[in-house]
Amino acid sequence: MLALEVNKLNKKFEHFQLQDVSFQLEKGYIMGFIGANGAGKTTTIKSILNLLRTDSGEIRILGKEMRTHEIELKQEIGFAFGDVNFYTRSKIRSLTSVIKKFYQHWDDETYYSYLKKFNLNEDKKIAELSTGMKVKYNLAIALSHGAKLLILDEPTSGLDPVARDNLLDIFQELVEEGEISILFSTHITTDLEKCADYITYIDNGRIIKSSDKEDFIDTYRLVNGKEEQLHLIKDRLISYKKNSFGFTGLIHTKDFDSSLDVKSTVPNLEEIMIYFSKKEGAHV
Repeated sequence: MLALEVNKLNKKFEHFQLQDVSFQLEKGYIMGFIGANGAGKTTTIKSILNLLRTDSGEIRILGKEMRTHEIELKQEIGFAFGDVNFYTRSKIRSLTSVIKKFYQHWDDETYYSYLKKFNLNEDKKIAELSTGMKVKYNLAIALSHGAKLLILDEPTSGLDPVARDNLLDIFQELVEEGEISILFSTHITTDLEKCADYITYIDNGRIIKSSDKEDFIDTYRLVNGKEEQLHLIKDRLISYKKNSFGFTGLIHTKDFDSSLDVKSTVPNLEEIMIYFSKKEGAHV
């Protein structure tokens, strides 16, 4: 069963547009949603949650169309935008007492078990929580009303490496039993190399590729050669940059000619993003 299906999503703004954005997330997996700032990640997420009216396209969550079943489905979705910026003077206890009234399947026992697991003190004010603690509070809320799909926009942004690693372990634990699915948007690609099962890459409002992580990375090669060799491969490169040793470029694996005397390596997610975002010499 699909936890999330986004089909041909379009939204036009004055200086930016989502163009036929489509991807699927299977139940029980983590999908990393990557792209440079301004590529369309948050716009897509807001569209999925029906916080933004799209021009066209369809969103299905747990098999049901979002716009038709929005109230019902929002009982099944937990979402966090990386911070809690409302009622910052309130204590956790007070804020939770308001939030829980909106959820039919709220479970106090589950809530308190996550407070304990995350070392959250109910008497602390929201303003007193670290960025990491705010993310954990968001998760505690989402998991206490039985959310089956977690949509997290930059949840690890601003966290130190230890706090990020701890959070990624929590994400992996959550999907272990196959009931919870996570769409996880970030520009910190090393996080996804640790925990994501699938990668969806958006660039300038268009989906470049959406597939399982290994297949995504294996689609590309990073090539290094001497400057005089550049003309032999230039037209096939997605983009390249010159350096003191010659050039380095990104190429689709299917376009790489192994008979050429240039070195090739498997890139990481960050390198793929960097070369796709380069405008000069781009061949998308």
